[in-house]
Amino acid sequence: MDLLLVEKSLIAVFVAVVLATVVSKLRGKKLKLPPSPIPIPIFGNWLQVGDDLNHRKLVDYAKKFGDLFLFKMGQRNIVVVSSPDLTKEVLHTQGVEFGSRHRNMVYDIFTGKGQDMVFTVYGEHWRKMRRIMTVPFFTNKVVQQNHEGWEFEAASVVEDVKKNPDAATKGIVVRKRLQLMVYNNMFGIMFGKRFESEDDPLFLRLKFLNGERGRLTQSFEYNYGDFIPILRPFLRGYLKICQDVKDRRFALFKKYFVDDRKQVATPKPTGVGGLKCAIDHILEAQNKGEINEDNVLYIVENINVAAIETTLTSMEWGIAELVNHPDIQSKLRNEIDTVLGLGVQVTEPELHRLPYLQAVIKETIRRRMAVPLLVPHMNLKDAKLAGYDIPEESRILINAWWLANNPDSWNSPEEFRPERFLEEEAHVEANGNDFRYVPFGAGRRSCPGIILALPILGITIGRLVQNFELLPPPGQSKIDTSEKRGQFSLQILNQSTIVMKPRAF
Repeated sequence: MDLLLVEKSLIAVFVAVVLATVVSKLRGKKLKLPPSPIPIPIFGNWLQVGDDLNHRKLVDYAKKFGDLFLFKMGQRNIVVVSSPDLTKEVLHTQGVEFGSRHRNMVYDIFTGKGQDMVFTVYGEHWRKMRRIMTVPFFTNKVVQQNHEGWEFEAASVVEDVKKNPDAATKGIVVRKRLQLMVYNNMFGIMFGKRFESEDDPLFLRLKFLNGERGRLTQSFEYNYGDFIPILRPFLRGYLKICQDVKDRRFALFKKYFVDDRKQVATPKPTGVGGLKCAIDHILEAQNKGEINEDNVLYIVENINVAAIETTLTSMEWGIAELVNHPDIQSKLRNEIDTVLGLGVQVTEPELHRLPYLQAVIKETIRRRMAVPLLVPHMNLKDAKLAGYDIPEESRILINAWWLANNPDSWNSPEEFRPERFLEEEAHVEANGNDFRYVPFGAGRRSCPGIILALPILGITIGRLVQNFELLPPPGQSKIDTSEKRGQFSLQILNQSTIVMKPRAF
């Protein structure tokens, strides 16, 4: 039986090679494709490039093939954009044509083939989901409703660190406590809930399942099956695990959060201004028939992934850079003390008075972009870009990290220097007003979570710096900032141990 299977597989490979060669030649006569390494039938450029399409590797290819190039990865066309002008073309000028999202087979599982907002194709479903999510999540009114809660959570972190005797001596992995804080920030917005401690059983289950989801989606290990469909049977076990994790997460979301909120006969307003929490708005849309129960759970999924982990990652990078640049840390602390007064805690309404703090946040995001290739775009139909043909359903990767770290566009981009955003780059904002710097994307499919992320980062990093001297652990002059790269993420490889010495006011 095994020999028969092998024989059939070899025949299938042979037929596929012939068909691919013929199709390639026929298409080659019609299409002017972007520059590319020479593809091999069936495998395309996969054997040359490999599974790991990280931002630094793509910079090397851009230097060889130009600002627009193509990888033929089995049956997938991957187009890589590496210049501000082409980025503007994709995100703005042809924002509709390139406005859809590419999903691989793992993301198909976790998004229900695009039943969410982040990974759905551009069209009516996306417009509806974006409209439903905007009011409860992505407006200035939401910031005003929730910023006191964020400030409370940051104050709780400060108090907990002060109570930990290890913090001021051998150091602690502060990321763990910050993770609880970010969960409380987001679950406060969504459900009006918070977890009391890092040992909360529900928090531990949620954190574990979200971590498994992150591990499974960010791995490069499954790319071969996505690129080469004939190899997909080898991924059955992997995809089964993905489905199991997805089912367990959604069961948790439904039982302990969505259904729990439904049990409240008359939801009480939460926060400043008497606004309802976000899930009340979402459930109203469900009751009106605008979305179904699955869509509700996919909205919860999007916030768990897009809002929590990226914000936490940026915090961790920011703290690491401040530890490794004590002069910048001291300058930031001095600004806060001078502008607000010694011991007066950073709050959201005061962030606009702290330009150096804002510059530190911008520089952290520039140098250590949490999503360096943005979320992949896709063109549903054949398109044109820079005079080249872009075949339908191509995956469009924008190397946003390189846009913000290209020495042809930035002065000494390898340096962590917040002053650049107060001097030569003072006009540049994180909202995409300059296509050299698009950490949240730009145009129709830009990340709306910027309105939450920036103030939360400002409050948190500001309070840590004003309350503690942040140092590397004993015996080290710096902390390790090696990168851990994933499908879309850029995390710090080893969670940092930080010595946090309380300041006396």
